[in-house]
Amino acid sequence: MNKIISIFLLAGLLFACGSRRDLNNLQNNGSTDKNPFTDSLSNDLIEIYKQRHITGFSVAIVNQEKTIYNEGFGFSDILNKKEYSEYTVQNIASISKTFIGIALLKAQEMGKLNLDDAVNSYLPFEVKNPYYPEEDISIRHLATHTSTIKDTEFYYGKSYVLKNDDETGNSSEERNIKFNPPESYIPMEDYLRKVLAIDGEWYIQEGFLKNKPGETFQYSNVGATLAAVVLSKATGEPFDEFTNKYILKPLGMTSSGWSFENIDMSMHTKLYYDTDSEIPFYSLITYPDGGLLTSVNDLGKYLSELIKGYSGVGILLNKESYMELFTKQLSSDNFPDSGEKNEYNEGIFMSLEKGLIGHSGGDPGVSTFMFFNPITKTGRILLVNSELDPIGKKQYQSILNKLEEYEDLFNR
Repeated sequence: MNKIISIFLLAGLLFACGSRRDLNNLQNNGSTDKNPFTDSLSNDLIEIYKQRHITGFSVAIVNQEKTIYNEGFGFSDILNKKEYSEYTVQNIASISKTFIGIALLKAQEMGKLNLDDAVNSYLPFEVKNPYYPEEDISIRHLATHTSTIKDTEFYYGKSYVLKNDDETGNSSEERNIKFNPPESYIPMEDYLRKVLAIDGEWYIQEGFLKNKPGETFQYSNVGATLAAVVLSKATGEPFDEFTNKYILKPLGMTSSGWSFENIDMSMHTKLYYDTDSEIPFYSLITYPDGGLLTSVNDLGKYLSELIKGYSGVGILLNKESYMELFTKQLSSDNFPDSGEKNEYNEGIFMSLEKGLIGHSGGDPGVSTFMFFNPITKTGRILLVNSELDPIGKKQYQSILNKLEEYEDLFNR
């Protein structure tokens, strides 16, 4: 796209942002209140957007009672001048893992499983660390990323599948991810068998750490997906149906789902390598680890529920389950090579980092952030539809800093 067109698009955005904010105040059905700082925050975020290294994004500030502020900026489809709003849908990458944590604890409440159960008690194939074959890998190990299961080339090379046959399969070089054609899709359980079972087609011994299960933190998307399959086996329900029944529906997250078929595709943003180049629509075979499709409007309801749960008044889980969700499961001994070993500890698929609780995420064309402050009981969300170059990363951080600044003002 040439610079002249970009200037006209930006001018159109700045005109539209003001009118859209007025419309949003009428459309949010009482979920947000007009606050004296609302317009000021919107104007500040518009100024940050003008740097133009992010095509579109949405933000929210919430407390345990409601969404205080949500808004979209930029474009969900820059070619057709379609604005990115608080109702725009996109995948949220690894924030999705927190839904696995809620689901596991719900299943534990129901007596379907226990977090300290061995995963092989539920699986139709055996998963063992080849260096410690006598040691069980537990569900808790998966939920705290201490299972010793690693993400190998078969995660980054096999899990991402294009939506349409006519899309190109160009890889995301920055993230070292290959997009595969639609016909390469296989069921999640089959994928895990190929990767983790000793007789699996893609099994390699190097797919496991040379550490005892439960000993060392190693972030694992494959391990998270395995936890979702264990849940399905224990409950007798597919992961997407279980989470829809016990999380999405109770919270009124009506615009959210785990597949393109379960959302309104007219509301789905396009994703971008940069402000001109589109990334084709893709999904993940390992969808529980990063594939939830949602809007910041819906995700605000979820974050508000997490804050309620932390305060002991959540509706999805009982007090004991929420306490376990947010309790530090690990110690500094689990982070032998980390410079932040005394600050970063995992809850149950929940990051407890530098005084904040939540999760972040990244996939091709996607960067996301969802954390709350347990002291102020206020949280913030940022969803971005673009790959972030070095300047884009600074812009992303500027948005987060601005939201943090206004959190304090909204709390007064």
